[in-house]
Amino acid sequence: MLASGGLLAGSTVVGLLPTLAGASSHREAPLILNDPAVDNTDVYAFSSPENPDNVTLIANWQPFEEPNGGPNFYPWAEDAEYLINIDNNGDAVADLIYRWRFTTEDLRGQETFLYNNGPVESLDDENLLFRQSFTLDVSTDAGATYGEPVAQGPVAPSYVGPASMGTPQDYVDNLRTPAITALPGGGQTLTTQTEDPFFLDLRVFDLLYGADLSETGEDTLGGYNVNSIVLEVPKTEVAIGGDAAANPVIGVWSTTTRPTLRNANGTAAEEAGEFTQVSRLGNPLVNEVVVPAGLKDAFNSIPPSEDAAAADGAVVARVLEPEVPALIEAIYGVPAPAGPRHDIFEVFLTGVVTNARVDVDGDPATPNPIDVDLNSQAINAGAAEFVPSEMLRLNMAITGPTGLDMQPLPEASRLGVIGGDIQGFPNGRRLADDVVDIEILALEGIYDVTNIPADRQAAFDALQTGDGVNENDVAFSDVFPYIAAPHGDAVNRGPGRTEDGGMPSGGVDTGVGGLAADRSTVVPALMGSAALVLIGAGAGSLFRGRNLRRASALTES
Repeated sequence: MLASGGLLAGSTVVGLLPTLAGASSHREAPLILNDPAVDNTDVYAFSSPENPDNVTLIANWQPFEEPNGGPNFYPWAEDAEYLINIDNNGDAVADLIYRWRFTTEDLRGQETFLYNNGPVESLDDENLLFRQSFTLDVSTDAGATYGEPVAQGPVAPSYVGPASMGTPQDYVDNLRTPAITALPGGGQTLTTQTEDPFFLDLRVFDLLYGADLSETGEDTLGGYNVNSIVLEVPKTEVAIGGDAAANPVIGVWSTTTRPTLRNANGTAAEEAGEFTQVSRLGNPLVNEVVVPAGLKDAFNSIPPSEDAAAADGAVVARVLEPEVPALIEAIYGVPAPAGPRHDIFEVFLTGVVTNARVDVDGDPATPNPIDVDLNSQAINAGAAEFVPSEMLRLNMAITGPTGLDMQPLPEASRLGVIGGDIQGFPNGRRLADDVVDIEILALEGIYDVTNIPADRQAAFDALQTGDGVNENDVAFSDVFPYIAAPHGDAVNRGPGRTEDGGMPSGGVDTGVGGLAADRSTVVPALMGSAALVLIGAGAGSLFRGRNLRRASALTES
């Protein structure tokens, strides 16, 4: 059963209410704004499309990576811990914590500023001058101790560009796939750069998309990359007692820790100490505009088990009487659903479970948003006393697109549960789930687009197009690691750039950096000339790269 109604009433539920605004957790809080390398952006959890006995967890960090952002690009922080947490019994405490730590080999020294000094065709290529590796270990006591490392392996480097690493597909074949590391028991993991898989239009800040929904339809995150950890393990590894049939629901969130740089209330510490949590993410769209600025850092610093006690319930009124529907009513004239909103409370703080099984919201008269035991850990046979908390919850027993009647569907719905596909968000989160549109509809009290209540039809008619971004800018894969290759084209395509973001072609008179159509004579000549200048400046070490040495030899012959 749930904890007492008094606990529910006193909960701040910081981060409970997802909103229309903000990338999932991209630069959302004042302190993390200044530490992008450890800024969690998104978490995904879904049954493996390749193996229904496995669960896939993806956690992303370091938002808004501009593809051409050298010379250091986007390394993982060596002095941080990157964590994926799992609560399988519903007490809001992590039963499993997977921890990745990183080490760096930087061969550049005082000889070059380049990430690589020639084409990179493998992870051990001599031209790759900046390399990282990871160590993965696991805690089963909420992070108090960790066992011996379960895996160590290479990190796929940042994608520098086509001259350095070939096409994005070459990058995948030569650098990303070889970085996939097997885990004991049949799992696997990958640490890599990827294109940002979250898709949405962020112009919500201009009076909810221009006050007339005219400012929609552009993927704000299109073209940007993030750093990603992908973990796939057997479901028996994360279920209570190894029994995924009797205990199919898990709660998932990612965190990052650093040596203490801030106090528990989010203020800066005077000196570094033990590792402490500096960033946290569970459900998408949780810590941007609902959580007041003064609580954003605090939310990033606490575990889910402290959600109910933090800040003396300062945000609970916004949970049960959410601000966003009121704004939609004020700007668009669409009446907001009547409060208090126990439906939102259930969907994002407890998981969906029928009142016949457990009293989720403290009010048996409140109808459930979906009449099905879906994704609360209270469903598990081995569940503990349930504690409401913010995390992404997944029912691992649902292994494909599935209707409310538990029958298979021919294809997935981008609207997940609201689209009649209970495998999707908020039951976990698949890469292609359109979480912005899902949450807009949920906030407006719509949980089934095929059966809209009469009093919500006007809201659906007005808002059904959502933010106008229905899919990612590149396709996902149905094989591990499922994410796409990182982008290589510049996001900022100013004058002199081609439509695809590359440099112009056709001759040197096309602009600085332009290349003649016949590269066979121009490229060696230019590189040879550059070689003479660099050697004269004492930078001959740049020519360790195979192709550069070859070009220099050609021009000298």
